[in-house]
Amino acid sequence: MTDVRTATQGVQEQILDTIRKSQEAVTDAIRTWAETVQSITPSLPTPPLADKLPKPGELVSDAYDFAERLLAAQRKFAEDVIAASAPVLTARDDTKKDSGAKKAAAQTK
Repeated sequence: MTDVRTATQGVQEQILDTIRKSQEAVTDAIRTWAETVQSITPSLPTPPLADKLPKPGELVSDAYDFAERLLAAQRKFAEDVIAASAPVLTARDDTKKDSGAKKAAAQTK
């Protein structure tokens, strides 16, 4: 089972590495675009009440903080479900072992 986990983790790392590289390319392209647009457009006046609005970084931070808490709650729920169902899963494993032992004993007779 460890080999499967190791292989899965390797694939996950490759996927995350690919995503990181793609994100860096997109971020670089957006930075270049923003610098170009800024250099050719006139300065615009600040809209009224703009200082009352949350900053984009704050919105992103708040959204990811919430998602992090939500993911942690879902993980705890999944772990609790596994723990709560452990007696049934353990009993099923014991039944398989007993059944296998009975079959082996019957074949040796």
